[in-house]
Amino acid sequence: MNSVLNKQTQFVDLGLIDYQKAWDFQTDLFTKTLAVKAENRNLATTKQQVTHNHLLFCEHPHVYTLGKSGDKNNLVIPPQNLASIGASFYDINRGGDITYHGPGQIVVYPILDLENFFTDIHRYMRLLEEAVIQTLQAFNIEAGRIKGLTGVWLDESDQRKARKICALGVKTSRWVTMHGLALNVNTDLSYFNHIVPCGISDKAVTSMEKELNSTQEMNRIKEVLKSKLSSVFEMELP
Repeated sequence: MNSVLNKQTQFVDLGLIDYQKAWDFQTDLFTKTLAVKAENRNLATTKQQVTHNHLLFCEHPHVYTLGKSGDKNNLVIPPQNLASIGASFYDINRGGDITYHGPGQIVVYPILDLENFFTDIHRYMRLLEEAVIQTLQAFNIEAGRIKGLTGVWLDESDQRKARKICALGVKTSRWVTMHGLALNVNTDLSYFNHIVPCGISDKAVTSMEKELNSTQEMNRIKEVLKSKLSSVFEMELP
């Protein structure tokens, strides 16, 4: 456990950014945090360095990503046809199956040393969901969870109507996190037709735009989501 807890968290909005560039950016932060923790193991408590926390927001051009436990058959469109819809594809090192990222979707990458907060991956996942649930409530969308499934859902208690509005997929090592969540705001939902989202074939996908029947102001939603994440994790944001 860290000798000095550091809940200060640097926030960066990367804007619309290529998936590989964002992956490289968060991987660099993730690796540097792990390096500090490795050094600390050989230092006296009084000489250990604090680890830093980062909260990254971004949007991506059209891209499909497949988690390490995913099934490539859940990419329904032939890979050679991806260029025709302006999309790319990546095998990545997070948990979970296949998902889609694109413009109009808020993607959040927390690079946190959970030893600064708590050491419980299940709690971490549930708090990510909670921040999204509270954000949606602020825009008059009631959301919740489905037992046994990750993410945030609408009409979660009705098997026929349940639809996903936010997907989660994370990677952790020595309590350091990367990857995160994707909230559909003004997302082009037709891109989900080319995959079996998160490997779940019997549930629909939705967005805030679809549920509210109007295009949403992205910056306002980012502000609320940032505030809710800060609150549930007790982050100290600048």
